[in-house]
Amino acid sequence: MLRSLFRCWRTALAWATLLALLCVAWNLKHPLLYGLRACETALLLAVAVLGGSAALFCRPPGRCPASRRRALGCGMLVLASLTVGRELEFQSDRQRVLAGGHEMQAVGRHFIVGFRALEEVEALAAGGLIGGLYLTRRNLRTGNVATLAAGIARLQELRRAAGLPPLIVAADQEGGPVAHLSPWLERLPALSSLVGEASPATLAMRARRYGERQGRALAALGVNLNLAPVVDLRPAQPDSAADFLTRIGDRAIDDDPAVVSEVARAYVEGLATAGVGATLKHFPGLARVRADTHWRRATLTAGIDELRGDWQPFRSVSAGACAAIMLGHVVLPAVDPEQAVSHSRSVVQTILRQQWNYRGVLITDDLNMGAVYRQGIGRVAAQSLAAGVDLLLVSYDPDQYFRAITGAARALARGEIEPAMLQASRQRLQQFAPGSPCRPALFTAQSAPERPGGSVAPDV
Repeated sequence: MLRSLFRCWRTALAWATLLALLCVAWNLKHPLLYGLRACETALLLAVAVLGGSAALFCRPPGRCPASRRRALGCGMLVLASLTVGRELEFQSDRQRVLAGGHEMQAVGRHFIVGFRALEEVEALAAGGLIGGLYLTRRNLRTGNVATLAAGIARLQELRRAAGLPPLIVAADQEGGPVAHLSPWLERLPALSSLVGEASPATLAMRARRYGERQGRALAALGVNLNLAPVVDLRPAQPDSAADFLTRIGDRAIDDDPAVVSEVARAYVEGLATAGVGATLKHFPGLARVRADTHWRRATLTAGIDELRGDWQPFRSVSAGACAAIMLGHVVLPAVDPEQAVSHSRSVVQTILRQQWNYRGVLITDDLNMGAVYRQGIGRVAAQSLAAGVDLLLVSYDPDQYFRAITGAARALARGEIEPAMLQASRQRLQQFAPGSPCRPALFTAQSAPERPGGSVAPDV
């Protein structure tokens, strides 16, 4: 009896393991498997060969019936075939991107991508297949600030020689818990620390000095766009225990929109003195969102009128400032119940471009995040560009860029992205490019019409 149960358990374990491996093979090069990227394909193939051999040559035969051995052998063959197929599919996308072409270049200029080594992105930068780079601590672990800065300068020179606009070089150096270039760059406390330390009369001055100090360090590395400040309001409730990465409660400046606006505006001005642009994040605001979009879909159920205070910092700071706005992967059902803000044409065009009259640059949060990645990164990238988003961020897992740009290029070829939309976006990027004079009129977010009583007219 026990022997029979043990055999059943062993068989169930074998099939469960095979199903898990098939799932991994189907999702080959998934962001969640990034840590295994260097050996992922080889490991799966090795398991398939060894597992298949063990099934076919199982001894003694009486303990492994021929039918079971054949079934397991076929399963391992399927695993090997699926792994090879998915690897070839990825390599095909990669080669197609590197070959360039009109569609690839037309959409490529809208991508900001992470990388492991500068050599990986040299051809992409020189060929006009990307618009910018994203720097993080992995780019400094094997070198130093001076070496990386020299490499970025070399890429910028390649762009100049090719007649291309300068690369946007972005970093996520908020200060406090999010400082992805520290300790190589000075680790500063969160902006929220200024609110408690500074008097109301000196708050803006200290925030500006903070921005100047951080901006000089970033500029010395070659960074010209910081993905900060966070202008989400501080949540009324503590961060959820299931929220491992977003942690807005730890990153927000304050819960008062006026204070957030004052600190953020002064910080943006400080960055600008060093030639570093800013990014207001994460629209539509995460103060009321409990789910962590790094892992799953999140919804902001509040109505438009309820969100007026949450949106005040985005509107007031972006008015006349050369700051981009980052779009979060949050669904706003009051405007679009289907697509997250980061790829919703309704939100981008109706709220930001029409109601707010915002003419500045919009950038997505990382497209590797679970809230949108599982919908297909190429599909979401195409929808973002079709919606009028200007920059698409692919930072955590650099390899996903090839899938994203391939999907966007195919959508452009099929007519799903309007050329006029890309042209308007290109003009905004030209005004936002490093070294270009920022014209505040192009970045003005005018007030929306108001109804008696002061609420925003719900014309969405």
